[in-house]
Amino acid sequence: MTTISFKQKVLQSVQEMPQDIGIEDIMEHLYFLHKVEQGLKQVEANNVISHQDAKQNFKQWHK
Repeated sequence: MTTISFKQKVLQSVQEMPQDIGIEDIMEHLYFLHKVEQGLKQVEANNVISHQDAKQNFKQWHK
């Protein structure tokens, strides 16, 4: 199985964007890719919380 580096994902993503895309849209998309990559790494490291814990945290934050 071949793994693609984050840099390769970024380059591929930028190449697939329309020619008239603005810098803000590019940056937003790249930031989104970065956050997804971070989330996947957290899942691999088992750095996650349960749905129930997330609901409890939300209740505390929402007070």
